[in-house]
Amino acid sequence: MKLGQPLPVLMYHHISPKPGLVTCSPENFRAQMEWLKKNGWKTLSTATFAAALASGQIPKKSVLITFDDGYLDNWIYAHPVLQEFGLQATIFLITGWIGDGEKRPHAGQSNVPDVPNHKQAMSAAAVGQFDATFMCWSEIEAMRTAGTAEFHSHTHSHTRWDHQIADQSKRDAALADDLAKSRATLSHRLGQASPHLCWPQGYFDSHYQQVAKAAGFTHLYTTEPGVVRRDLDLTRIPRLVVKDKPAAWFGQRMALYGQPLLSALYLGLKSGKAH
Repeated sequence: MKLGQPLPVLMYHHISPKPGLVTCSPENFRAQMEWLKKNGWKTLSTATFAAALASGQIPKKSVLITFDDGYLDNWIYAHPVLQEFGLQATIFLITGWIGDGEKRPHAGQSNVPDVPNHKQAMSAAAVGQFDATFMCWSEIEAMRTAGTAEFHSHTHSHTRWDHQIADQSKRDAALADDLAKSRATLSHRLGQASPHLCWPQGYFDSHYQQVAKAAGFTHLYTTEPGVVRRDLDLTRIPRLVVKDKPAAWFGQRMALYGQPLLSALYLGLKSGKAH
């Protein structure tokens, strides 16, 4: 059985000088992006990614870079690096947490605003204080115009409905409403409803999948580790966590992820089964 060309989907959250959970420093992020550029890797849009999966023709040295949540530090620290190297990312937004306002300065400009660490960001979000933690629509539009990112759904409220509602039918209805609001917000703000959805905290079950497909989502992203191959189940797209490590570590991992047999062996050893 041929394994087929693998395609890594990388997962980031914060790019910030403040250490914390799910955080990569600006220095290491820049080194990682520079490595991709120097070594001939191409970042895909979700449309190109979907087309490659549909055709079964996965190009070598191709990668999908994803960010979860839509933190302000993505604009301040990730955007200028992506722009420097001509790379593109996919950012999954919690649409109900994105507000209006003027663009704030990003790295390389003066008066760059302070950003919270992950713990502070979650504490602020818990009490509805989103402006100093998450991007605003003007920053999202600026990234779209620059070609450094495209934006898709991470739900509207980031709620784990399985933790909130015991009754299955009511839970499904709440999720359906949440997803409908997310798609409507993206359509209103960006001109199109997204078929790409990333699950909050990586949680999903068969009911979640059915509700998402009924809502119009065709590509569902998880936190399950693995590389994408041509026989992928589009309702369980795996992703790879990128650590706060320098280019040497990143290059070694990408070399593994880009090889059919090596990626299967390496990820199989880490998880107990091949992905």
